[in-house]
Amino acid sequence: MHQLFIQGFLAALAAGLVTGLGGFCIFLKKRYLKAEINQLLNLAAGIMLAASFFSLLVPSMEEIVTESVNLYRGALNYSLAVFAGVLLVWILNLLIPHEHNAMGHHGPHFDLKKAWLFIIAITLHKLPEGLAVGVAYGAENLTNPLSLVVGIAAHNIPEGLTIAISLVAAGNSRLRAALTAAAIGLVQPLGAIVGLFFMEIQFNIVPYGMALAGGTLLFVVINEILPETYGMKETNKSAAAVFAGFIFMTYLTMVLD
Repeated sequence: MHQLFIQGFLAALAAGLVTGLGGFCIFLKKRYLKAEINQLLNLAAGIMLAASFFSLLVPSMEEIVTESVNLYRGALNYSLAVFAGVLLVWILNLLIPHEHNAMGHHGPHFDLKKAWLFIIAITLHKLPEGLAVGVAYGAENLTNPLSLVVGIAAHNIPEGLTIAISLVAAGNSRLRAALTAAAIGLVQPLGAIVGLFFMEIQFNIVPYGMALAGGTLLFVVINEILPETYGMKETNKSAAAVFAGFIFMTYLTMVLD
C-alpha cells in the first residue's frame, strides 16, 4: 500500500505540473483568441468526460451492483454516491466566491481581482481532480488509473493557459503568470492524498469512493468548463471538439486497458 500511495501521489503531481506546461504556452503566441482557448477546453472536456466514465463511473457501477443484495438497492446506492460527489463540489462552489468567463477579457484594464476570482474557480476543482486520481489508484484492482491521469493531464494544458492569459491581461508579466499556473497545479496532489487516505478506510468503500469521485468530475466539466465555452455562437465547433475529445479518450482507455 505504501508503494501504491507513492505512485498515486506522483501521478497526481505529474498531472498537476502539466498545468504549468499549459501556463508556459503563453510564450508561444503574442495573443490567443478566445475561440482558440474555447476549442482546447472543449476538447479537454470531452477527454475528462470519457476518463471519468470509463475509469470511475462504469467500474464502480458494476462493482456496487455486484456487491448489493439486489439490483434496485445497488442502483440506489450508486446514484446516491454519484450525487454526493456532485453535491460536495457544488457546496464548495457556493461557499467560495469566484468569477466565471474571465477569458472574455483581454484588454489592459482587466480587473486583477476578477482574474484571481476566476483562478480560485480553477484551483477549486483541482482538488476533486486530484481526489479522483487518488481514488483510482486506491482501486487499481477495479480500474486502470493511468487513463484517468492522462485525461486529467490533457485537460490541464488549456486550463493552465487560461490562468496565464487572465493574469497577463490583468497586468502581470508572462513569466509570473506561467509560474502561478504551475503553482496552482500543485493543488492536485493534495487532493490525491485525501483520495488515497479515503480509500484505505475499508475495502467495501472503494467502489463508492470511485462513484463519488466520478460525480465530482462530472460537476467540474458540466458546471465549470462547458459554460465557459458555450457562450459563443459557434456551438457546432464546440460540440465537435467535445465529441472528438470523448472519442479519443475512449480509444485511449481501451488501448491502455
